[in-house]
Amino acid sequence: MSTPTGPARANKLGWALDKLDIDGVHFAVLASVDGLRMAHSDSTDVDDAERFAAALSGFRSLGSGIATSVGGKGLRQLLLEFDNRFVFITAAGEGALLGVVADTDVQVDLITHRMNELAERLGRELAAPTRQPDKDGDPQR
Repeated sequence: MSTPTGPARANKLGWALDKLDIDGVHFAVLASVDGLRMAHSDSTDVDDAERFAAALSGFRSLGSGIATSVGGKGLRQLLLEFDNRFVFITAAGEGALLGVVADTDVQVDLITHRMNELAERLGRELAAPTRQPDKDGDPQR
């Protein structure tokens, strides 16, 4: 069985997500706000990471809807608690989300701190400067 390759399966920022190697953390995924996987930690496979990225987008949408109804501005973080897992979701720059799955006995403050540091770094990495037109009105290259 061959492993899928190419841009759709690339994981160029996966190394950064492996920085969240904390006891109790299962995996991390970087996703676009529309649910596309951008990167994932080595502790999960591409298919699971893609499904999780889509779910992150859905939870973000729900959170944004709730924020609107309660007068909140700019969704920054979500924490979902299940019987045996936490799912942490945070904004990671313009148009990106960082999601982490962990056991419920983890150090929540350590994970959120590391996620916020990583989200800030990834936000800078993902940001692209605005292209300015040259004197003829054509975008500069």
